[in-house]
Amino acid sequence: MSVNVAHLLARAAQTYPQRPALAHGQRLLASYAELAARVGHLAAGLAERLQANDRVGLVMKNCPQYVELMFACWHAGLVVVPINAKLHPKELEFILADSGARLCFATADLYSALTPLAGAGLEQVIDVDGRDYAELFAATAIPIAPRTTDDAAWLFYTSGTTGRPKGVTLTMRNLMAAILNYLSDVDSIAPGDAILHAAPMSHGSGFYMLPHVARAGLNVVPESGGFDPAEIYALLQAHRGVSLFAAPTMVKRLVEHPGEADTTGLKTIIYGGGPMYVADCKAALQRFGFKLAQIYGQGESPMTITCLDKTLHADTAHPRYEQRLASVGHAFTGVEVRVADADDRPLPAGEIGEILVRGDTVMAGYWNNPGATAETLRNGWLHTGDVGSLDEDGFLTLKDRSKDVIISGGSNIYPREVEEVLLRHPAVSEVSVVGQADPEWGEIVIAFIVPRGHAPDGTELDDLCLDNIARFKRPKRYVVVDSLPKNNTGKVLKTRLRELLAVKSPPG
Repeated sequence: MSVNVAHLLARAAQTYPQRPALAHGQRLLASYAELAARVGHLAAGLAERLQANDRVGLVMKNCPQYVELMFACWHAGLVVVPINAKLHPKELEFILADSGARLCFATADLYSALTPLAGAGLEQVIDVDGRDYAELFAATAIPIAPRTTDDAAWLFYTSGTTGRPKGVTLTMRNLMAAILNYLSDVDSIAPGDAILHAAPMSHGSGFYMLPHVARAGLNVVPESGGFDPAEIYALLQAHRGVSLFAAPTMVKRLVEHPGEADTTGLKTIIYGGGPMYVADCKAALQRFGFKLAQIYGQGESPMTITCLDKTLHADTAHPRYEQRLASVGHAFTGVEVRVADADDRPLPAGEIGEILVRGDTVMAGYWNNPGATAETLRNGWLHTGDVGSLDEDGFLTLKDRSKDVIISGGSNIYPREVEEVLLRHPAVSEVSVVGQADPEWGEIVIAFIVPRGHAPDGTELDDLCLDNIARFKRPKRYVVVDSLPKNNTGKVLKTRLRELLAVKSPPG
């Protein structure tokens, strides 16, 4: 039996051929019949150049082509590799090489930076606004390729504690489970409802494209290709039944946007990717009504570990209402969540331990990395590296991130990769990178530096970072210290550094 998510588009086109499928801002681009037809031709053009299971890189800001390319790849039996468009060219080069991508599609703003990467493995970088892309549609449409539940569908690259990105292998089973989880636990979708892609389609918003296509919903891509509060409010007036995925910092910016705006077109804001403070959550509920739903997940179980749906946000009479708002909800349907000790034994309610997950949403493993796969999926459970506790009702509260990931503006920043870059400077003897709470970004990056002789120049450190990692990962501040706090085994005590920042900004 073939299980291919491309069948979702074909079914929507068959059942609701005239329903709007794709819009660029307020302008409708395609009905479901038209989108399915374009995807069939594009899939044929890809199949003429590639073989089943080949990987296709997508380095693109949000654009309408994202939707048709992802479905065309699946239609042709290929594996999509959507990549964070904000990454540094060296990081993009690594991911494209590690995934073995044979083709890479890019938006015009990123095309010139990527063309030098084409070589023996990566055959071509294609501008989605150019002639080469248009010519792919000349091929005669082909049937949907047969796929099994265990076939790879999406490689999601997420940095690890080593700072080296790892490709999370998501299968057809994983994607179908995520779709069903959304429809069962996050929100219902009626034909004609819309998903507004204000967050990157390489990440959470791209996943939420899937249940909306499954239910013949409209995919709306802002003309800006990103997040702009004024533009979003305008689109909420142009469309109806609109949902969007947003990092908490994005929700905060929507709440604080000046002036009154009509939000009757808004159906749901799904937030996740970082902590939402209770005060900010209440302000959003005051602004939008009970239209908020929260999800907690990670690349290894994307968007699908726990959920705090709209009804729970609206249950203000519950005696532990504020405690629940501070949580990330309860396990999704069909997903098991456990808080465990160092030996993977479940801990009683209220005790803090590592969060473990299992179910059909959990990845097949890391791409070409059996060692990391075995470590993360040991004993049949996904070891998230996150620390939290479950209450007596099964609600999960995150306490800390044992992997020390910094979440700034909804993007993950792993300290090790920043530290490794800074240690290349000859005046840096030791360095430890931590996150500091920030009202706008959630967290900002702070680097504690032990100098080798004289203190390094901050401009030189900035330039070093900008030459090797994405701009958003660059530290906002460098703090020069005589030594780093360590335990008796020599491990740096990052908790001590974070406590120092919370009490008083140290000199430097």
